[in-house]
Amino acid sequence: MASFNELVANVPQPVQWAFAGIGALYVGTKVLGYLQFLLSVFVLSGTNLRKYGKKGTWAVVTGASDGLGKEFATQLAAKGFNLVLVSRTQSKLQTLAQELESKFSGLQTKILAMDFTADRDEDYEALAKLIQGLDVGILINNVGQSHSIPTPFLLTEKKELQDIVTINCLGTLKVTQVVAPGMQSRKSGLILTMGSFGGWAPTPYLATYSGSKAFLQQWSSALAAELKPSNVDVQLVLSYLVTTAMSKVRRSSLLIPNPKQFVRAALGKVGTGSWQFMPDTYTPWWSHAFMGYAAETFLGTGSKLLRWYNLTMHVDIRKRAQRKAARDAKKQ
Repeated sequence: MASFNELVANVPQPVQWAFAGIGALYVGTKVLGYLQFLLSVFVLSGTNLRKYGKKGTWAVVTGASDGLGKEFATQLAAKGFNLVLVSRTQSKLQTLAQELESKFSGLQTKILAMDFTADRDEDYEALAKLIQGLDVGILINNVGQSHSIPTPFLLTEKKELQDIVTINCLGTLKVTQVVAPGMQSRKSGLILTMGSFGGWAPTPYLATYSGSKAFLQQWSSALAAELKPSNVDVQLVLSYLVTTAMSKVRRSSLLIPNPKQFVRAALGKVGTGSWQFMPDTYTPWWSHAFMGYAAETFLGTGSKLLRWYNLTMHVDIRKRAQRKAARDAKKQ
């Protein structure tokens, strides 16, 4: 210790001050970053959705008949947006449209039953025809699919692999190509695409889903830069678990909100992700944001430790799912 102190004492005073200044700057930057994070999560509101159109402007919601899509549609209707509802099942869409029109006076809806796994050109042409002439201010790219249970990639059924990529990637891109040109020409719009912690960090046993969501992350950030000069905002919404059919989680908690809670945060926190590593990305639910901040600050999303944690967790989930399936089979 004495030799170290002597070494420091022999360093010229200006050099000592320079190192002290660099250290203070580093610490100050970290403190300011943390304060910015806290403000984003608990204080600051996101972009007012009225920026994207007055009452009666249209919003397109994919995967609209269940879960998060249904909740996005409901909350956008409550804010005065008319709705174009796109999902697979005609009967569910009709029921939802009738429910929302009876609940919100003056609401207009249009529906399109579309099986995204089929990847038919005529479906996208039908969507283009359906929105022709409409002032579409918001697009919610919510449609998506994950694995039925966590599965090693080499054991993933070819149809499941194909469906995940077709729905999550091609479906999102093709819908955006239909809707975004109108926004660009009107110089106004918001494109929200549902991301996932599964794509934010490598997730073994959900490898295909993880890859598809990582693709959407890169695509969304690139598209945001392309459309920014046209005053069209593109944001990726990062989420951990939510109580939906896809997640198979039934009970909400501090870490796992229900769809109503999550969508309220997602629509209220647009554009508040300045603390995140990837641009034009935000994590609206507060506990998810804390998880994301901790991982990005101390580990890095590509860290071996985080990948090991995801592997361990999903191997355990797979084993429990297989045991449950075995018990159910015995009962039959």
